[in-house]
Amino acid sequence: MEYVSALLPPVVMAVFFTALIVVIVKSQGGPNKAKEDAAVDAALARAEGARRQDGTPAP
Repeated sequence: MEYVSALLPPVVMAVFFTALIVVIVKSQGGPNKAKEDAAVDAALARAEGARRQDGTPAP
């Protein structure tokens, strides 16, 4: 029975890791993608506006 107790933690971690990857992949795109893209675009626009007010040259 020692092999069961030795293999259980890695197997449980592998199952949870696989489930996490599946959730991440399934959450990509879909109806929230436009909302997420809009939020990122707004944040980039604010950063660009702040950079221009500071007079910092473009990278």
